[in-house]
Amino acid sequence: MGSMLWGCVTDFFTYETTKSVVVKSWSVGIINRIVQLLIIAYFVGWVFFYEKAYQVSDTGIESSVMTKVKGFGYHNNRVMDVADYVFPSQGTSVFCIMTKLIITEHQFQGRCPENGRKYSCFTDEDCHQHYGSILTNGVITGVCIKGSNGTKGRCEIEGWCPAENDQIHVDPMLDVKNFTIFIKNSIRFPLFDVTRGNFPSTMTSSQIRNCTYHPELNPFCPIFRVGDVLNYTGQSIEDLSAKGGEIGINIQWKCNLDLSIEKCVPEYAFTRLDAPFAKNAVSKGYNFRFAKYFMTENGTEFRTLHKAFAIRFDVMVTGTAGKFNTIPTLINLVAAFTSIGLGTVLCDYILLNFLKGAEQYKAKKFEEVSDAQITASAAQSPGSQLSLKEGIKSSYDSGALSLANSDQPL
Repeated sequence: MGSMLWGCVTDFFTYETTKSVVVKSWSVGIINRIVQLLIIAYFVGWVFFYEKAYQVSDTGIESSVMTKVKGFGYHNNRVMDVADYVFPSQGTSVFCIMTKLIITEHQFQGRCPENGRKYSCFTDEDCHQHYGSILTNGVITGVCIKGSNGTKGRCEIEGWCPAENDQIHVDPMLDVKNFTIFIKNSIRFPLFDVTRGNFPSTMTSSQIRNCTYHPELNPFCPIFRVGDVLNYTGQSIEDLSAKGGEIGINIQWKCNLDLSIEKCVPEYAFTRLDAPFAKNAVSKGYNFRFAKYFMTENGTEFRTLHKAFAIRFDVMVTGTAGKFNTIPTLINLVAAFTSIGLGTVLCDYILLNFLKGAEQYKAKKFEEVSDAQITASAAQSPGSQLSLKEGIKSSYDSGALSLANSDQPL
């Protein structure tokens, strides 16, 4: 027990130092240099050049978006202007352009039959199954309103009457494709106190009014034609006008502040946000309802109900800015130099496990030296190195052992 305890103590108070063994092997040497070259290429090409790891980055972008739509269209034999087809009217980053409108006029509070084949009935009991339904145009009363000749009737509702019939055919407003959207975007990177706008300050009002965005010919024009935006997403006005849809306009800022500030410019990307639901039978497209309220001369309130099918536009702003900084540069340089040592780990594994003479390599690489051995060696030949086997070369400037392939037994 005592010897075991003493062995643990002596093992704990041991010290390991690196012993260099130079192996003159073409295969191991080539693998070592290839691995080192790949690691260097990764850090230089990807980490420093592409990812710009020598910079400190600011992703907390502050953004403001203002939008304005222009254009005229015909719908239901009426000329529609911006006040008729844009919702909401404040010009925010999320807005809708109406493409189709179903109008139910002169609705008063009262009781009337519900529309829809599923609300057909013969007796009051047929209507009781719809109690509490939220899919109706009013509250189901449980009464079956029969026709005058005793034919099949319809369930009664209490609410705004007459009930809306949204199954009627209405031609959509295809003029939407010629409408234009003006987008004004200003951003700020608070870490660097850099402020930019999405079009050059040198652009005159005349240039802005007469330009149209094009990703190659006019990439900084802030006016977007709706038909072009839909084409960039692979859609057309014919695809979206009947049921509506959701379109995303992403303004992306990637700014390298080590270069001129004038090169900090936006890039635009367009996508259909509701693409996963485009082919769904349920909740397809985009629509909403709103009402305009009026008062009769005797004080009775009535309204006109509108069900609007629209293209919803979401203007999203993302961005990052980077600038040279000493701390991330040093951290990544240290990581690069440290990672080069992975080549040594891989070569050691191959050398000690797969090459011919692996046992001899292990014997030269790992050696135990005790105080007793040092004392005995010093007593035999004071001032000399530890004894080396004959045939092994010693490098006096570095303490490294050099092994050639010819030194190993066949």
